[in-house]
Amino acid sequence: MATSKEYHDYVIECLSKAGNVTTKKMMGEYCVYYNGKLIGDICDSRLLIKQTDTSKRLLADCRLEYPYKGSKTLMYVVEEFENTDLMQELLEGLYAELPAKKK
Repeated sequence: MATSKEYHDYVIECLSKAGNVTTKKMMGEYCVYYNGKLIGDICDSRLLIKQTDTSKRLLADCRLEYPYKGSKTLMYVVEEFENTDLMQELLEGLYAELPAKKK
């Protein structure tokens, strides 16, 4: 089931309070970027965040799921995206740990 525009817009509105978050639509779903770095996806009306040391620490209580059938990457399903302090710490940690966008 594709993510609704309303869900996408709400997630981005919440995350934008914590920093510079953008998305790129891909096959009915969205790639999520923080300051230009890919940090996760919005798929099937779920916010999915990549696994890093920061996300493992801050999202330890979140379940791990595959973003789509056939994916080989487990990602954290984040439901507390309305918590600005948590999201700011998470986004900054992800940014520091993830590689720069390839040119």
